[in-house]
Amino acid sequence: MLFNSYLFIFGFLPITLAGFFVIGARSRTWALAWLILASLVFYAWWRPINVMIIAPAVLINYGLARLLQRINAKQGQASLSRLVLLFGIAFNIVFLGYFKYANFVGTVFNDVAGTHFVLTQIILPLGISFITFQKIAFLIDVHSGRIQQFTLRDFCLFVLFFPQLIAGPIVHYREMMPQFQKLSGRFESMDVAVGLTLFVVGLFKKAVLADGIAAHVTPIYDAAAAGGAATLFPAWIAAIGFTLQIYFDFSGYSDMALGLARCFGIRLPANFNSPFKASSIIDFWMRWHMTLTRFLTAYLFNPFVLSLTRRRLAKGLPGMGGRKTSWSAFFQLLAGPTIVTMLVSGIWHGAGYLFILWGLMHGLLLAINHGWRLVGPQHWSSKASYEQFMRPVGFVLTFLSVVVSMVLFRSPTGAAASEVLKGMTGVNGVTIPQRLLDHLGPLSSVAQHFVIPSGPATGHELFVSIAWVVALLLIALTLPNSMQLASRYEPAIGVKAVPAASDFFSRFFTWSPSLSWAFVVSALAVTGVLSVGGKSEFLYWQF
Repeated sequence: MLFNSYLFIFGFLPITLAGFFVIGARSRTWALAWLILASLVFYAWWRPINVMIIAPAVLINYGLARLLQRINAKQGQASLSRLVLLFGIAFNIVFLGYFKYANFVGTVFNDVAGTHFVLTQIILPLGISFITFQKIAFLIDVHSGRIQQFTLRDFCLFVLFFPQLIAGPIVHYREMMPQFQKLSGRFESMDVAVGLTLFVVGLFKKAVLADGIAAHVTPIYDAAAAGGAATLFPAWIAAIGFTLQIYFDFSGYSDMALGLARCFGIRLPANFNSPFKASSIIDFWMRWHMTLTRFLTAYLFNPFVLSLTRRRLAKGLPGMGGRKTSWSAFFQLLAGPTIVTMLVSGIWHGAGYLFILWGLMHGLLLAINHGWRLVGPQHWSSKASYEQFMRPVGFVLTFLSVVVSMVLFRSPTGAAASEVLKGMTGVNGVTIPQRLLDHLGPLSSVAQHFVIPSGPATGHELFVSIAWVVALLLIALTLPNSMQLASRYEPAIGVKAVPAASDFFSRFFTWSPSLSWAFVVSALAVTGVLSVGGKSEFLYWQF
């Protein structure tokens, strides 16, 4: 069951909310039990076997966490606790690896060894990567003592809470359970109003914007996968269009998740913060899929760097020292761990060579960005002049880098990615519809030396595709994001409530429980709901 479906919007959601508030008015305990039951129904609806696959893993992780808790209560058991933790991490990685990467490993083996093993289809449970990361983080936090008390009900709520179950955000037990413990289970009008607003905004982004531009992007990638050559304009439409599609798709789904949780009185962490406004690739990853960046930084990058730093210091070698950092320290303590971390991110996103290349590309870009931050400012007379130059230049370089990397992320095969990338550089030539070429007048004879007429098409599809790209770019770059829209009401963890702005633009684009906003949100809701029945791609189902 997906958020952008009639069954969810008109069936599951109202029944779940009504049941929660009716039961909560009498018993908070039973209201939370109802929420767990509803989450299981939500997860099992599309494929009931999903629950049969995930439930044993949840119970095993709970048992391991309990074991860690008992071991930590005793003195002198640090090595045993570490061993149990490593077993738990290994179990979750193997569990994820079997369902998500077994066939990919078989494909790699066939490619390298020249074998022809037949690969059977393995059922991929929805959201398995998100669930796995949350369970690993939970075990690490129990091992370190950051989580002291928990029950099976609390753990099930943490893992199975349906708003964040399939596509995140990736949450931590310590930020969720205090909220569940404070829940009254009663109807709170402001929570429901803010929650439904966020849900409607997310639905509009997903069903109208993301699915709308997908109709102009998908055929280009399909043609490239079938061996067709993507020429200059279609290639750039495919590259930029998909970058915008996945942003509005995933950020829209994240907004819906935040809104659904808020209806129950729960705040989830923010996952996007206008990433296309970033002026560096470092800034981009602080704004894009923020909870994934947070997880990888806290549970992979930081421990890795700490271990390497201790080894260097034990050898008498210096660590990181700001602008005085040696190049050996930079490569060992920053560039290397960054590349490894982003490689893991690429593998986590999908089982395929292109996902690995995507992760490595971002790792290299981040390493280069970190290196530039060490040496770049030295070539400017002042920090102000450096930032004045780098802000626009960094914005362009960051956006182009992200767009190119998304070609790898989206393309079904390496050959398809190659065709689109060649098209973006003009290698495959430039095509313009013949009728459009005819309207160039005296310039048509000159243009024919550089372009190839593409037949009798009127150019309508080209113009519509470009219009979609331009419109979505303007929305992403100029309008406030959903967190800013609901900024007065603390829409997410880490987003503090701010007072009403004084300037007209900010006040105009800041939601409030008013009649005018009721009309705006209603219009978005109607448009979004009417768009639900069309063709839709849920890009993150496999994660």
